[in-house]
Amino acid sequence: MSQPSFGGDGYQTEQELRRWSADIAAKAERYQSMQAEVARVTVTESSRDDVVRVTVDATGAVTDLVISDKAGEIPGAELSTLVLTTMRRAQSKISEQVAEAMQRTVGDDPQTVAAVVGSYRERFPEPEDDAQRPTDSTVDEMRLGRVDDHDAEQTRPDRPRRPRPDDDGDDWGGSSILR
Repeated sequence: MSQPSFGGDGYQTEQELRRWSADIAAKAERYQSMQAEVARVTVTESSRDDVVRVTVDATGAVTDLVISDKAGEIPGAELSTLVLTTMRRAQSKISEQVAEAMQRTVGDDPQTVAAVVGSYRERFPEPEDDAQRPTDSTVDEMRLGRVDDHDAEQTRPDRPRRPRPDDDGDDWGGSSILR
């Protein structure tokens, strides 16, 4: 969009201002259309074994989560990992759909397209490869709740005792009352 040229005759200046104003209005309309299209973006991903299906919106928020009955055969920790992995895969595909929406609406502004799509890619990166993720055999177990006295004695280190001097130089005549 070029700037209007001022300083010519009044009629030409008025025409330039009208053209410039129309260009700005058209650009604003395209950007509103882009914003509406991006807001409608959704991505659905399924786990490899179809136990989990997750749908996310353009903000990355989960809008639908379906867990099949086969999930009852999977340990809880593994199911949690499956849900999160599937969600992250869906989120990582948001930027592709945002890029498509932006190309359709404001593709003539490559700097804006690159900046917006880049921010989506930064916010929702490609998930780690499953081979790099820890397996159940490498994850330590964490328990919450009350520890049995027997377990507590085995895990509690012996505290060294502070030596007691016979005379600590005060007039209290013996050991500290704080011990």
